[in-house]
Amino acid sequence: MLSEPRSGRLAAWGNALLAGLVPPDDAASAIVGEDAVHRVRGLPGESAPVGLTFALGRLRTLGVTGLRIALPAPGHPLGLSGPPEFNARALEAEEAVVCHGAAFGLVPELYEAGPGGDVHVEVVWHCLPVREAPPADVPSLGEAERELAEALREATEVLSRLDVAGSGPVAEAAIDAYRARAEQGREVLAPGYPPRAVRVLELAQRVGLLISVAYENGHGGAVSASEMAARAQALRPVERTSRRAQVAAYNSVVEQREIR
Repeated sequence: MLSEPRSGRLAAWGNALLAGLVPPDDAASAIVGEDAVHRVRGLPGESAPVGLTFALGRLRTLGVTGLRIALPAPGHPLGLSGPPEFNARALEAEEAVVCHGAAFGLVPELYEAGPGGDVHVEVVWHCLPVREAPPADVPSLGEAERELAEALREATEVLSRLDVAGSGPVAEAAIDAYRARAEQGREVLAPGYPPRAVRVLELAQRVGLLISVAYENGHGGAVSASEMAARAQALRPVERTSRRAQVAAYNSVVEQREIR
């Protein structure tokens, strides 16, 4: 979870563009990031995939005023509102963007090409109809922040007791990478997001780091079946909480606009 979801980049910078805070080319460049190219397939009136800048402009003309994200997992349709076809594709991709103001959603499909060590990624966003309904299980920023703090304390306590949370070269490398990115002053969210959203997303990413380290460390000190089960039980709710918080942070601009 050290890298942000592509749906997060699309929603954050798409929202900044829709609010007139960044020019189209800057938004598209930030969304693409280190990928080779992003295209959008299935836009109304378009028979072939189109470029990202054109697609964002077309979505605006179709009535889209904001973008939310969904980060679903099996048994947890986080951020989704249907219909079943869209939910199924989003669940397979483990992420999606849901438009506000017009009933469309975008699900990414990744294509990799190139030799080992020089692989580039192309992304096709499939535009599909969605149901206009409140997204599932998305907390407010305040709720997400409180849940994260509690989940982080509980998970750290259990994982430390099982000797899997902070030792070994994998853990050290992951922590060093996170610190390096933080020191570079990377832009966590696009312009227009409130400071609390940035804080919540940063904390969710740190929680995600803990989960990644715990999984990548193998069994660690959890040598018995009961200890392994305890570790898995500790990780499941904290991973769910981290995903809920990420969705709350990325969606906060749209949610605040609805309250006003």
